[in-house]
Amino acid sequence: MVADFKLVWQQAGHNRWRIAAVSAACTFGVFYLMFTQEGSAPHPPPKVTWISVLKEHRTDAEIEAENLANQKAKESNARELARRDKEVRDLYKAIGRYSGMDVDKIAREADAEEAAEAKAERERVEKTLKDGGIANPKLAPDPAKQ
Repeated sequence: MVADFKLVWQQAGHNRWRIAAVSAACTFGVFYLMFTQEGSAPHPPPKVTWISVLKEHRTDAEIEAENLANQKAKESNARELARRDKEVRDLYKAIGRYSGMDVDKIAREADAEEAAEAKAERERVEKTLKDGGIANPKLAPDPAKQ
């Protein structure tokens, strides 16, 4: 191997130092790129820390009172959202009227389309319940696993 290297070194002539420099630069570049690459091992499984914000021994009355308060807050939020949606619809209707659109016709068509979708959904659920199946196919058990 050393003899082969000597022979190649002598045959390179006066360009041998240039060839050695380019070879060294290429080698350094490849190793530098490999060194700067980041690798990561598979993530360790998450460490689960249980945090409970509920009192440990709540009575049924406390649970019921909390559920009622949560339901009232939910209904209040729904009413506020409905009010805001109505304001936005009224604003769009006003803009449509100023633009020369027949907003009443558009609203009737949208209501009819919404009613048709609701009816189709009700029929689908009723059919599924009648057949004894699950209304949401994503929740249906996989027959292959049974």
